[in-house]
Amino acid sequence: MKKLVPFLLLSLIFVACKKTENNSIVERDITVNYPETKKVDTVDVYFETEVKDPYRWLEDDRSKETEDWVKTQNEATFGYLDNIPYRKELKERLEKMWNYEKVGSPFKEGGYTYYYKNDGLQNQYVLYRKKNDSDTEEVFLDPNTFSDDGTTSLGSMTFSKNGKIAAYSISEGGSDWRKIIVMDAETKEIKEDTLIDVKFSGISWYKNEGFYYSSYDKPEGSELSAKTDQHKLYYHKLGTSQKDDKLVFGGTPEEKHRYVYGYLSEDDKYLFVSASISTSGNKLFMKDLTNPDGQLVPIIDNVDSDTYVIDNVGSKLYLVTNLDAPNQKIVTVDASNPSPDQWQDFIAETENVLSPSTGGGYFFAEYMVDAVSKVKQYDYDGKFIRDVELPGVGNAGGFGGKKEEKTDYYSFTNYNTPSSIYKYNVDTGESELYWKPSIDFNSDDYESKQVFYNSKDGTKVPMIITHKKGLELNGKNPTILYGYGGFNISLNPSFSIPNSVWMEQGGVYAVPNLRGGGEYGKEWHKAGTQMQKQNVFDDFIAAAEYLIENKYTSSEYLAIRGGSNGGLLVGATMTQRPDLMKVALPAVGVLDMLRYHTFTAGAGWAYDYGTAEQSKEMFDYLKGYSPVHNVKNGIEYPATLVTTGDHDDRVVPAHSFKFAAELQAKQTGNNPTLIRIETDAGHGAGTPVSKTIEQYADIFGFTLYNMGFDVLPSKTQGKVKG
Repeated sequence: MKKLVPFLLLSLIFVACKKTENNSIVERDITVNYPETKKVDTVDVYFETEVKDPYRWLEDDRSKETEDWVKTQNEATFGYLDNIPYRKELKERLEKMWNYEKVGSPFKEGGYTYYYKNDGLQNQYVLYRKKNDSDTEEVFLDPNTFSDDGTTSLGSMTFSKNGKIAAYSISEGGSDWRKIIVMDAETKEIKEDTLIDVKFSGISWYKNEGFYYSSYDKPEGSELSAKTDQHKLYYHKLGTSQKDDKLVFGGTPEEKHRYVYGYLSEDDKYLFVSASISTSGNKLFMKDLTNPDGQLVPIIDNVDSDTYVIDNVGSKLYLVTNLDAPNQKIVTVDASNPSPDQWQDFIAETENVLSPSTGGGYFFAEYMVDAVSKVKQYDYDGKFIRDVELPGVGNAGGFGGKKEEKTDYYSFTNYNTPSSIYKYNVDTGESELYWKPSIDFNSDDYESKQVFYNSKDGTKVPMIITHKKGLELNGKNPTILYGYGGFNISLNPSFSIPNSVWMEQGGVYAVPNLRGGGEYGKEWHKAGTQMQKQNVFDDFIAAAEYLIENKYTSSEYLAIRGGSNGGLLVGATMTQRPDLMKVALPAVGVLDMLRYHTFTAGAGWAYDYGTAEQSKEMFDYLKGYSPVHNVKNGIEYPATLVTTGDHDDRVVPAHSFKFAAELQAKQTGNNPTLIRIETDAGHGAGTPVSKTIEQYADIFGFTLYNMGFDVLPSKTQGKVKG
């Protein structure tokens, strides 16, 4: 029987009496009005096991009930956050540090040099350009004009081969669905009707005639949560209607894949099509576009590897692959017979993970050595040219460019060094500083240290810990432990304005490179997938224990944070070890592991997670750690601020809604369990700067307040302990 009154407001008052250093009593109380979330009688059956899903109704993102629930939850959350005394101070400091000019690496198209720039607090970066023989800049495209509130963002920008026509994609409200707009690059006038219903797509030009893009058929039901699983590749010829676009791949049951991408060789001779059923592994096809009767032929016809073509010289193809090479290598093959048995090693696999790029007629082989960049340069015959001398120990990115350009650009950063851009002469190997930010942050006051710790099963895991120099290891430092651990994604050192503000407050910022990531290649990734997913949580728990044992912090001063797959990491860790941390910050998390694959493109994540229908063993394993299904009565969970966006169609907000409802219904003790739902926002990409600043002010304010700070740590010894 369903309850007829869905929202009965209950008042819960958190009162904590704490002593200051002079033993005076400070009473800290904030009233939180939790909505009582109605429960329904939905039950699913997996392998003869019944699983209740009392908050299933929150999956309907179009219902008035869900809309009302979001509104009342936000009222409760912001009623709490509004009472944190230094929230405004944090926002002002974030704004001040954020307010510096940021510039991207330049690139040439046609007769212009283009670059992205943000003057400081603009919600979106602006694309500028200069004529190649001039120093006079002009605005080419300003995404801040797309919408009044900055929630419509630029996705990608590409140019025809002669640089005279541009095609760019936009996202509205943070959604993964895109529109593509075609414009005259000379006059900046829109050339034709907008292409709609584009998703998970590049824009790959064929000469100056048209481009390839990918999309799904518009799903039945909600476009923000309904399942999308048949990706299709289209060719759009300029001057024609989208309804006449040619379907290239993905239209038959045999060609059904969840992710399909098309891209061309730089000389426009070959079209390559990558087709995947999950986020790991792809088939690869090619078509000779110089042959009018040419057909797509397979290069590799299974999904046992991740393989793509990085470049070609005539019919000689250069492919990047992890087939029989977990750390990746580059191979060559002739396009006339491209099957794997014909491949020849070009840059062989090493003990470190390879991430290559090309530019200026050279290959740049970037290796991750314990999550730190090392770059080697090779010519197209495979001859080693030099080790690229980097500015320091950290993360280098870029080096990509057109073959004829003899100057490449790369960025360099680490956790306490803001990203700078360097100009690189590909022939001499000389680097020259191109742009350095002028930011209100002194990197010399901070230090990063890489440590290695043992996980539960003895595996050594690296972690980088960053903080102010002279930090006292007394177990009382506010600490954020951030992790991801999935999808072969590596967490490399990079500067973050919010994290710098955190460290200004005396905070410690620690990032372990967990299994499931890509830091040590495919085997490291596989060790954190499916029936081995618990390894990721164990690695994270061991990282927290290391920080506590070495007195960087203690459980009373520790917060754990992660987003998307990292949100799952936080949810699983806090339900398995609620005693380990004071604050939990799961963002846009995958939290219902029994149903994640039924939403949007979620089924594509099965390589990492497995699914509840896969086998009874897999169902039991998923149910054993699924955060939504492991919140228990009688447990005091850490102070929790769940964050999500109402337009997140990557990891639908229902995950976060259901987890927050479970926590609010079952929490024991005085720690608040709140959910902050950003409106007109998605999974994170394209979020306006103004919204991002507000989010971090709330996250840091919530964290410090629940660690017991009544004033900001940088201002005074304002810690009170009960």
